[in-house]
Amino acid sequence: MAQDDDTAFRPRVGRLRSKGGLARGHADFLTGIRTQVRRQSLSPGKRGGSGSGGGSGRRFSSDSVASSRAGSASRSGSTRGVGRGRGASFVRARGITGWRHQVSGARRVTVKARVVRQAGKGGGAAAHLRYVQRDGTSRDGERGVLYNAETDRADARAFLERGAEDRHQFRFIVSPEDADRLEDLTDFTRDLMTRMEADLGTRLDWVAVNHFNTAHPHVHVVINGRDDQGKDLVIDGGYITHGLRERASEFVTLDLGPVSEIEQRQKLETEIDRDRFTRIDRALLDPMKDGTLDMRPGIETPTSDLVDRRLRLSRLAKLERMGLASQTEPGRWTLDDRLEERLRNLGERDDITKQMHRALKARGKDTEHANRDPAHFHFHGEVPDKSVIGQLVDRHLTDELGEKLSLVVDGLDGRVHHLRGFDPAQVEDVPGGAIVEIAAASVPDKPRPSDRAILAHTEGGIYRPSAHLEQMQLDRWSLKGTPEDLIKGHVRRLEALRRAGIVERLEADRWRIPEDFQQRSIAYDAARAPKATVRLLSAFDLEAQIGSDGATWLDRRLVAGARREGDRVEAGFGGEVGDALARRQQALIDRGDASLTPEGMVRYRKNLLASLEGREVERVGQAMAGKRGKLWRPLDRFETIQGTMKGPVDLASGRFAVMESGHEFSLVPWRPEIGKQRQKEMTISMDEHGGISWALGRGRGLGL
Repeated sequence: MAQDDDTAFRPRVGRLRSKGGLARGHADFLTGIRTQVRRQSLSPGKRGGSGSGGGSGRRFSSDSVASSRAGSASRSGSTRGVGRGRGASFVRARGITGWRHQVSGARRVTVKARVVRQAGKGGGAAAHLRYVQRDGTSRDGERGVLYNAETDRADARAFLERGAEDRHQFRFIVSPEDADRLEDLTDFTRDLMTRMEADLGTRLDWVAVNHFNTAHPHVHVVINGRDDQGKDLVIDGGYITHGLRERASEFVTLDLGPVSEIEQRQKLETEIDRDRFTRIDRALLDPMKDGTLDMRPGIETPTSDLVDRRLRLSRLAKLERMGLASQTEPGRWTLDDRLEERLRNLGERDDITKQMHRALKARGKDTEHANRDPAHFHFHGEVPDKSVIGQLVDRHLTDELGEKLSLVVDGLDGRVHHLRGFDPAQVEDVPGGAIVEIAAASVPDKPRPSDRAILAHTEGGIYRPSAHLEQMQLDRWSLKGTPEDLIKGHVRRLEALRRAGIVERLEADRWRIPEDFQQRSIAYDAARAPKATVRLLSAFDLEAQIGSDGATWLDRRLVAGARREGDRVEAGFGGEVGDALARRQQALIDRGDASLTPEGMVRYRKNLLASLEGREVERVGQAMAGKRGKLWRPLDRFETIQGTMKGPVDLASGRFAVMESGHEFSLVPWRPEIGKQRQKEMTISMDEHGGISWALGRGRGLGL
C-alpha cells in the first residue's frame, strides 16, 4: 500500500529502555493526558464555569463549578507555572504589565499587598487581626466583624491556629474607588476570593474585615500560607501586583456598570486641587524628556485621551503654587525631581490628619475637641524630640498591612501628637483615654548580667555550659534561681547571638566567643530595643480622677505645685487638666484632706499621697476579697510574701499586681519587669519607701 508523508510510520530508535524524546517528562500515557486536561481546564479561555457565574454578581458557593474544577486540578497535581507561583498563567494570558485601563470603562480598584514571613511567630498575626477589628471601623462605628467564605462571623483564634506554622501569610487591602456605591462589600469580597481560588487552582484559607472609617470603604483580607494540599502557597508576583486588581475591577465594573466618559471626566476634575499624587501627575511624568515637559500648543505628547491638555495645565498651575513645578519658558515646564515622593508623603500626612480629627471627634466632649486646628498637630517619627505627656486618644496600624502601631496623644502642651512605630506589646495593657508619657528609650550601654557571666567563664575563647554548671553547683546558695535554669537561659541567649552572627556553636557543649563579645552584644541589644517607651501614668480619665478616693495623677501634680506646671498650656488637653486640677483641689478640701490658709493658699495634709493610696487599696482589697472568696492581706513595709503573681488591676493610685497564696491575696505595686512573670511563683518584699524587690520561686533570696 502506498504511503504518503502523512501516513508514513517512522520509528524513533533510541537506547534500550529509553522512552524517546516525545515521551520524556511523562511517567506514562495517563499522566500525559491528565497534564493536558489540567492545562485546558485552567487556561483563561476554558474557565467558563466560573466566568458565567461571575457575570451575575452573585455569591459563589463553595461547591461551584469553578471551585470544583480548580480543586480537582490541584488534587491531581501541581498546575503548570506553580514553580513561578500560582496565577502566572493568568498574568501571561492577559499580558498584564500594569494599570493602563486595558478595558475601556473599567472601574479603578487599589490593591495593596504584603507577604509576611513567620507571621504566626511572636504574636504578629494576632496583633494584626486584633487591630483590623478595632472599634470604629464598621459602617455603624462599632467594632469590625471578621468573616470568611462560609460564615459572617469567623473564628479568629481558629484561623490563627491553622496558620501558626505557616512559612508566610498574605495580607491584602482591596479598595474600589466606588466602594460606597457597592450594595454589599462582603458579597463582593467573597466573589473576588472565589475567582482568586479558580485563578490559583487551590482553595484558600482566608478571613476579611470591612472598613468604613476612611473616605473610601475598603476590605482587609488575610490569607494563610498553605494551599489545599498542605504545601506552601506560592503566588506569582505579577498576580499579586496586577492580577488581583484586574479581577476586582471586573467585579466592580460588572456590578456598577462601565465608567462613562462624563463620570471619568468629573473624577479627574476633582484631582486637580488634591495635595496627593494623582493620575494627572502620572500623565505629566510619563512624557517628560531630559527633565522637561513640553506643553506648547501643537506639541503632541503621548498620554491618556481622558487626561487632556487643559487638565494637565490646570494641574501644573496647582503644582506651581505648591513649589513643585516651574515654567522655564512659555509652554516648557520642569517638575520637582522628587515630585511623586513628595506628593505621596503629603497624601499620607493628609490621611493621618483626618484620622486624628476622627479620633478627637469620637472622644470630644465639645466642638473644641472635634474641630482642633491642624496647626496644633505635631508629627513625630519613631522617637519624640522630648517626652510627650497627655491622654491616649487613638491607636491604629502605622501600616495597615503590618503590626506596628501609631498613637495619637492629646498633650499637655496644647498640641495633638502623632507617634509611630510601637510594638503592640508596649500598649497592650494601656486602656483608651489613659494618661501616658512617651519618651525616648535609654540605649543599652552595659552588657547583660548573663553576658558578663558567660564571658567570665570563657577560657581560650571557648565557653562550655557544662563547666559553668559545675561551678554554679558549688555556689548554689548565693544564686537567684536554680543553676539548671540559669544555664538554660545562658544557652538561649547564645542561640540568639548565634543567629545574629556574634558567636559560633562548635558543638552542643562548646561555643566560640569572640574577643569583642561585650561590644557586639551591647550593639545587638541596642538595635532590638524599642526606640521609645510608653509609661502609664493613670488608667483613669480626668473625670474619674476628680471624685476618686485614691492618690490620683492629679494629686501628684497638685502636691508637686508650680514646678510641675511648666509643661502645661491652657489649651486643648492642657486646659482640661487645668479645670480638673481646680475641681480635684476643691474635692480634697471638702473631704478634709486639704485646707485653706488665711492667705488663701491650699495646704495638704501630711503624707497625702500615701494616705489616699492606702485608703483606696483597703477599699478595693476588701471588695475583691468578697468576689474571690479569699482573705485580703495588706503588705506592710519590710514584709515579704510568697505566692503566684496574677494579672494587674488598675486603681486610681496606679497599677497593682495581685499576689495569691493559699487562701489569701495581697495587692503589691506593679513593675513592668514582672509583667512577663504572670501565673508564676514569686517572692516579693517591700522596702521602707514602698519599693518592691522580687525573685522567681520561693525562698531563694530577693532581687530586682
